[in-house]
Amino acid sequence: MALTAEIYPETELQRIELWRAEELERAGYEARAAALLAARHDVDLHVATGLLRDGCTPQLALEILL
Repeated sequence: MALTAEIYPETELQRIELWRAEELERAGYEARAAALLAARHDVDLHVATGLLRDGCTPQLALEILL
């Protein structure tokens, strides 16, 4: 195994979760909450961002989604 693969184990799944987390942060979630939601593949990204857009607080949205 190459050394770079050990240091930077970037998979397609990790790239998707990073993108989801960035989108969730951009929508208004704090970084930790965004990372938690991004890793949950049963949470629809559009629903998660839509809750904030429709007036939910991030905390209420987390309670609804989780």
